[in-house]
Amino acid sequence: MHFRDLSEAQILAVAISAEEEDGRIYRDFAEKLRADFPASAALFTGMAQEEDGHRHRLIELYQRRFGEHIPLIRRQDVKGFIVRRSSWLAHTLRPEKAREEAALMEIESRHFYEAAVQNAADASTRQLLGDLAREEERHEATAEKITQEQAAAGDLTRESDAARRLFVLRFVQPGLAGLMDGSVSTLAPLFAAAFATASTADTFKVGLAASIGAGISMGFAEAMSDDGKLSGRGAPLARGIVCGLMTTVGGLGHTLPYLIHNFRLATEIAIVVVAAELAGISWIRRRYMDTPLLAAVFQVVVGGVLVFLAGWLIGSG
Repeated sequence: MHFRDLSEAQILAVAISAEEEDGRIYRDFAEKLRADFPASAALFTGMAQEEDGHRHRLIELYQRRFGEHIPLIRRQDVKGFIVRRSSWLAHTLRPEKAREEAALMEIESRHFYEAAVQNAADASTRQLLGDLAREEERHEATAEKITQEQAAAGDLTRESDAARRLFVLRFVQPGLAGLMDGSVSTLAPLFAAAFATASTADTFKVGLAASIGAGISMGFAEAMSDDGKLSGRGAPLARGIVCGLMTTVGGLGHTLPYLIHNFRLATEIAIVVVAAELAGISWIRRRYMDTPLLAAVFQVVVGGVLVFLAGWLIGSG
């Protein structure tokens, strides 16, 4: 239905369900952030309590004017509202994303109350809706003030550091392990097949099989390594998927050139791709793992060269 078609009772019913939903979303945010980001969790807990207060005042007004039965009319039943995402479905939640979502929620709530005032004729209803519009506006300023105070106290810096560590633990580490395994371990079978057969088609098949096989193996190994509850490494399924996909990608990078029929050209391109892969791995280790660049290059390049030589010697023997 259109907003303009709502009666005063329906406007109040929508407001009640909206405040209840927003309060639950803020509590979801707080629950997900409490362990790693206590400052943000405290902010969202306070915002949820504010939404509870709004809901109670709306229910009291509805009961005085329309009785005890409140019809279930949700935001998604009225055109123009943004559908709220189910925050509890997300495995991870970054505090800055939660703050951005909360800011949008407060702005939309304020706009709703400002529009609702124009549709209400009863004085008490107009007064409450107008008051709630102003309070939602103050919420935006209050949340910003609290954020600034937490930033001045160093809470947000600590949360930012914690978020970075969690990102590294849950995504970078499994992804890097997969990329290294896929890029390095598939070199030997790929180039052994290349120099043994001098056939681009056969080499491609071997590389494809090695890449997919390594991806499946690494994905299962990562997913089964730990459940993430004690280590803080997050959902094992997500880590397994990241690790498996990056392993496959690492192997496919130097396999795809063998789709070219010219064997020499394909091999030259594959070697260039291998060099780019090893350089990329070294940069990631330097960027996220705080490994000195020379040490990262030495570790990755030496390993890659040794595996390449093993494949070349075996294939040429």
